Amino acid sequence: MATPKHDTPTDAILESISDGVFTVDLDWRITSFNRAAEEITGVPRAEAQGRLCSEVFRSSLCGAQCPLQATLASGRPHIGTCGYIITAQGERVPISVSTAVFRDESGRVMGGAETFRDLSEVDALKRELEGRCHVGELFSRSPRMHHLFEVLPALAASPSTVLITGETGTGKELFARTIHSLSAHSEGPFVAVNCAALPDTLLESELFGAKAGAYTGAVRDRLGRFAQARGGTIFLDEIGEISPALQVRLLRVLQERTFEPLGASRTESTDARVIVATNRSLPDLIREGTFREDLYYRINVIRLELPPLRERKDDIGLLAEQFIRRFNRLQNRCVPGLSPEALSLLLAHDWPGNIRELENCIERAFVLCGDGRIDIIHLPEELTATVPHLGGHQSVHDLLDRQAIQAALERAGFNRLAAARDLGIHKTTLFRRMKRLGMELPVRDGRSAPRR
Repeated sequence: MATPKHDTPTDAILESISDGVFTVDLDWRITSFNRAAEEITGVPRAEAQGRLCSEVFRSSLCGAQCPLQATLASGRPHIGTCGYIITAQGERVPISVSTAVFRDESGRVMGGAETFRDLSEVDALKRELEGRCHVGELFSRSPRMHHLFEVLPALAASPSTVLITGETGTGKELFARTIHSLSAHSEGPFVAVNCAALPDTLLESELFGAKAGAYTGAVRDRLGRFAQARGGTIFLDEIGEISPALQVRLLRVLQERTFEPLGASRTESTDARVIVATNRSLPDLIREGTFREDLYYRINVIRLELPPLRERKDDIGLLAEQFIRRFNRLQNRCVPGLSPEALSLLLAHDWPGNIRELENCIERAFVLCGDGRIDIIHLPEELTATVPHLGGHQSVHDLLDRQAIQAALERAGFNRLAAARDLGIHKTTLFRRMKRLGMELPVRDGRSAPRR
């Protein structure tokens, strides 16, 4: 790439910085393109200038989500919007974008200016750090979870039955899928069955299959889950919910690797790896007489106990970021993450629904936050209902409203009309909000302060 002449000190500065910079006119055609912009996009400046920015700067932010378009419409800059571009070589490069209105010396709007930073090294470092705390799709910084991660490869290599225990929503099925993906049966099917979802009569045919005519409505042979899982893994979730009668049949499958479909006269075999899970205490069920002791000892060969999320709170931020990243990918969005205040509320919650509850919380916030960071106001009411404030309790939404009003008054020198304009509301609305929030009107009204 040819080295350009530097007509002004500003030109020299723009050429020396590592961030890409370009400007556009009001027709969205590129009017300047610095050296870093050439290097990051792979497009020479001579080819970029005069072309539409969307043709050169092929970004996930082009179109309706363009921050530069929003800046020119509102006059307000956008700082640190995340996205990616496709370079001239077809590579996808993560970037952070900031925008501003471009004016001439007289203040007349000439177009827009955009700076963008290559986040490839940051992204690579993040992936490297994550690689130290995840196995497959499992992520954790918790020492207890790392101990489980360490034994997973050995478990995957073994054909033994695995019992996974833990509260609802702790990720038992995800652990089972990870064991399957690391095993020699990974090319085979992974078949999951929720034993609590079906009554015994239907669960039996679901597991073992049925021949035509075995029961009313069985007009053709039905292939059971054990047969479907041949060459792979069958995962029996909520095994503590099945009846003692069905437990007898299940015990035979585990011991002899054979079963009989309903209405069949011949025995069939299966080589499926068996993983079972429960959120109940099986020893307690044995004492109550609802779970067979011999079946318990048959499935309790290798046991993994998953801790609840409240006992691994150092994972909350990591898991939340993973959910945000997944939702960004699925919905083609670019939500940058959580605000510190929102993360603090997540860390303070006990999460009785564990990881599943956290995922639902993040998904809800993701819908509400637009393209900005997830903040307190985007979290569900059970997290934001009350916060400590001046010795009492107050709605987080009211607290944020109070803080916004106070900041606007201070910016306006306590000129109430100017503060209302700053907030985009009428002066009477401002007074009404302050009265509802118990805020006193400032002694100094600031009428002599310059209006904004």
